[in-house]
Amino acid sequence: MERRKVDILCVQETRWKGSKARSIGAGFKLFYYGVDSKRNGVGVVLKEEFVRYVLEVKRVSDRVMSLKLEIEGVMLNVVSGYAPQVGCELEEKERFWSELDEVMESIPTGERVVIGADFNGHVGEGNTGDEEVMGKFGVKERNLEGQKVVDFAKRMDMAVVNTYFQKREEHRVTYKSGGRRTQVDYILCRRGNLKEISDCKVVVGESVARQHRMVVCRMTLMVCKKKRSKIEKKTKWWKLKKEECCEEFREKLRQALGGQVVLPDDWETTAEVIRETGRKVLGVSSGRRKEDKETWWWNEEVQDSIQRKRLAKKKWDMDRTEENRQEYKELQRRVKREVSKAKQKAYDELYTRLDTREGEKDLYRLARQRDRDGKDVQQKEHNRCNIFALRILMEKYRDGQRELHCVFVDLEKAYDRVPREELWYCMRKSGVAEKYVRVVQDMYERSRTVVRCAVGQTEEFKVEVGLHQGSALSPFLFAIVMDQLSEEVRQESPWTMMFADDIVICSESREQVEENLERWRFALERRGMKVSRSKTEYMCVNGREGSGTVRLQGEEVKKVQEFKYLGSTVQSNGECGKEVKKQVQAGWNGWRKVSGVLCARKISARIKGKVYRTVVRPAMLYGLETVSLRKRQESELEVAELKML
Repeated sequence: MERRKVDILCVQETRWKGSKARSIGAGFKLFYYGVDSKRNGVGVVLKEEFVRYVLEVKRVSDRVMSLKLEIEGVMLNVVSGYAPQVGCELEEKERFWSELDEVMESIPTGERVVIGADFNGHVGEGNTGDEEVMGKFGVKERNLEGQKVVDFAKRMDMAVVNTYFQKREEHRVTYKSGGRRTQVDYILCRRGNLKEISDCKVVVGESVARQHRMVVCRMTLMVCKKKRSKIEKKTKWWKLKKEECCEEFREKLRQALGGQVVLPDDWETTAEVIRETGRKVLGVSSGRRKEDKETWWWNEEVQDSIQRKRLAKKKWDMDRTEENRQEYKELQRRVKREVSKAKQKAYDELYTRLDTREGEKDLYRLARQRDRDGKDVQQKEHNRCNIFALRILMEKYRDGQRELHCVFVDLEKAYDRVPREELWYCMRKSGVAEKYVRVVQDMYERSRTVVRCAVGQTEEFKVEVGLHQGSALSPFLFAIVMDQLSEEVRQESPWTMMFADDIVICSESREQVEENLERWRFALERRGMKVSRSKTEYMCVNGREGSGTVRLQGEEVKKVQEFKYLGSTVQSNGECGKEVKKQVQAGWNGWRKVSGVLCARKISARIKGKVYRTVVRPAMLYGLETVSLRKRQESELEVAELKML
């Protein structure tokens, strides 16, 4: 796919059991479905840049599945199908066409559809009587299965793309076995979108499948103009780990500073000299995201062997002699041996590195990537667990016996203070389509409300500021507003963590966290929001007595020893004893609610166990996955559980 520049590929007869998604290397991800490891199975392979556009994955059966993507405002449905062979039972064939019809009927008319399928039928050459759904550039005669393909295209207003482009027969034949040369694999699209396809042909000379050949088409979607993202080039500071680079950097820096041993007092000038020297000596990165290739362990010998095998396959396809066949088979066996040896050697070195302290980060990265690759739909930017990130940060600083300063920012009436004009501006700046902005404006236009109290309810009055209370859309709109308002002052996680209107600002020094708090106040209050002076609190982790306080516009911010952040209690000493006690109490509260069931003699132990595992245990363990428990705290949980049982 990478060599042929294919972005989306429909595959059939995968013979993989399960309904998952997995990364297959070289920047591609496979979504597949199968119920038997010996037959059938379908899948769709996407280039990594298109994975974030996936909205829905619909796995109908091991012969039909579909993906829905939203690409720059254009809805595209990709359907992969695998029709039963000629000798299969009639019931199985009817089931396949029924499933394909259901998928097509579930897709709105205005959305684009592309079907890539092995229909196991011949639509034939010529299009007399069927000009509206196919061209005249097919292969050989039409059979019964091919007629079903044509009937399906008429029924669903589709077009058989392969047959519209005049190519040599070699570039139209999709199935080649022995003396048989025919066309059974097709790409279909809506007739109205046929103008978006500029070419379609069969790729010759690839050694992926023995009998089938890949059919490719070039489709151009009319999408909104994409805003170019800023590429940030970074200095390669990691090269300083090498002794020769480190010595060269020291020498160049000494020359840039005029041979001075002691650094000048002007830190800004000195810092700029260090950065400039680093860029010249160490170089800068391209700023582009590094592809996570599955073939990272390939060496030159493996690549040369694979290239020779590929050329031998082409030679055998062009001239089917026994000598060429033996040459191809020998190279195929040799490549398998070399690939196996190179892969084993690379993984042995990887496992050795992961077993060291330096490989700890790689271990967590690989585990996280494996979990991410197995998911169908992912957010473009997903929120990490802020509680866990904050606890890890606090523990790291406690282990290093260093101070960590945290300010928990609270906004006054956050939802009710959002200015409407600011909301429209933030939506447009975030790239929301203008038609959706107008829809939201219509929802908020002439909005009125009443207040219900003990003596009745007030008269209606206008609401001209804030978001709608109770609306499912309000949290999303508030997130858009906060994302834009904090764009200039927000630092990377974990130094700044946000969840709705709960903001945590962290820093290594009290002065720096005070400065950052003032920047946040200015950025929010100049756009209509308000930072609460009474509810904003400051906590110093691992701090000494008399470590000072933080001020906001001259007012002292309340200093606390513990804070309840997103429902979890964090303590300034880094301990988690109070959080564990709170969860034990929550477990007892859950136990009391179902004590009538758990203490009843007539109810079996099996039912009691299910009730306990469903109601009591989740309440007691909720959120504790973010806590590093000591043996004493584990004992508290075990004692509580034994008492409940």
